Amino acid sequence: MPTVADTIDRLRSFDTATVANAIEQTGTNDPTQGFGSFELRCQFPDLPPMVGLAVTCTHDSTSRERRPSRLHDLIDAVQATAVRGPVVVVCQYVGSERDRGCFLGDMFATLLQRLGGAGVVTDTGVRDLNGIRRRSPGFQVFAAGCVPSHGLPSIVDVGAEVSVGGLKVVTGDIIHGDPNGVLRLPLTKAGAVCDNAATVLTTEEQVFALLREDPLPLEDLKARFFTHGYR
Repeated sequence: MPTVADTIDRLRSFDTATVANAIEQTGTNDPTQGFGSFELRCQFPDLPPMVGLAVTCTHDSTSRERRPSRLHDLIDAVQATAVRGPVVVVCQYVGSERDRGCFLGDMFATLLQRLGGAGVVTDTGVRDLNGIRRRSPGFQVFAAGCVPSHGLPSIVDVGAEVSVGGLKVVTGDIIHGDPNGVLRLPLTKAGAVCDNAATVLTTEEQVFALLREDPLPLEDLKARFFTHGYR
């Protein structure tokens, strides 16, 4: 019986667009849902796909008075979840100025990586990208952008459902991200998605083989593209 870590390792061998196609083949998801918008920007596009179990939180760093923080609860949740496999912290910003917020810098990224974190996904800002690359190599970051100051950071909640870039996530979901973007899939569907992803790659290679033919077999290609989602 494959462990969660085994499944995550297998998912890491596929790009996020292929995983999205594989999820669609399960027939359980609305193809217009389950993935984030392009405001969740991949900050280290040279890294391999980021895959891990979600630990969710909410955050505020722009309120003039610092809120009570649940940072210790977040650290404990990451450490507890990492026993099962790599962790992706998914953070929704709940302050009043999301475009000036800052969730992560190089010190926090290094701590999360030491605890078993593979990366973070947040709809607000981050900073210290060069420091993250140097001090926690391989740690991935998806964020709306960068800001120079951490403000008055506070972890407001831990473990609740969050929404980042239109993507709803609960703790325990699998998060998959690369330069194509970020998506989620339920852990219960991960094995089937891996199987489907291998089939997706085989089917796509058949289409690319047709595209290399001369003359172009248009009628066959029309049928292939119709079944591939272009309707």
